[in-house]
Amino acid sequence: MNSGVTAALLAYGLWGLMPLYFRLMAPATAIEVVAHRIVWSLALLLLWLGVLGQLGPLWRRLDARLLARLALAALLVSINWLTYVWAVTHGRTLDASLGYFLLPLFNVALGVLLLGERLTRGEWIGVMLAALGVGYLALVSPRLPWVALVLAASFGVYGLVKKQTELPAAEGMALETGLIALPALAVLGWLATRGQLAFGQAGAGTDALLISTGLMTTVPLVAFAVAARRLTLAALGMLQYISPTLQFLLGVFVLHEPVDAQRLAGFAAVWLGLLVFSAGAYRRHRTRLRHANAA
Repeated sequence: MNSGVTAALLAYGLWGLMPLYFRLMAPATAIEVVAHRIVWSLALLLLWLGVLGQLGPLWRRLDARLLARLALAALLVSINWLTYVWAVTHGRTLDASLGYFLLPLFNVALGVLLLGERLTRGEWIGVMLAALGVGYLALVSPRLPWVALVLAASFGVYGLVKKQTELPAAEGMALETGLIALPALAVLGWLATRGQLAFGQAGAGTDALLISTGLMTTVPLVAFAVAARRLTLAALGMLQYISPTLQFLLGVFVLHEPVDAQRLAGFAAVWLGLLVFSAGAYRRHRTRLRHANAA
């Protein structure tokens, strides 16, 4: 199997199984899990970059503009992580999966509105179908699917900001987590003073899981970086649906979250939109390759 495909399967597979992973950490709250994720990810990334001798060069690259962008990225990824962990630990895994199904389309919207990118007719049809699906879900659901919208928006804008920083994945994540490590430690201290800290109180298994959040954050990140370098954008775009598909299947068949016919119809409209959009994007990618080869 192609090493890029293997790396992509590892990254998207781990991300897809995260609902089960985070639910194992009960009674830790979502905010404690995210705080641990920040602290242990930073520790692991600093160790990794130190072994590679990249801390010094990274420090010398810092300037006010880069730090401002990374601070915004850190805020966005914190919102994304907190929303996601809260969702999967409060019976909203299906809403979380919807958010990541919508993410590619949200990225397209950002590209069109902010970067002047243009879509083919097929891609526009796919976007509109998915938008109708979300609108239908909002109408038939007892609550607005705000989890899905927050996840798609926060990670979509995060990706846009990261694109402008032009830093390798590990270095960028180290700086982002470094900027929010002190607030994360403050949150853990505040929880401890209130007697609400699970770490050190809920058993060695919970402690080990909370510490492992650093590894479970960085491993798929590195795997994704490898896949992004070795696969075409079209291949990466198709493989990325593994993660929300796994989340959806876990939500329905393992976590037994309710999904009625109306809600399933809304999801089906989103899936159809993604299928149409992906087909259009793939055709455009193939056309560009043919023109490049002809030149």
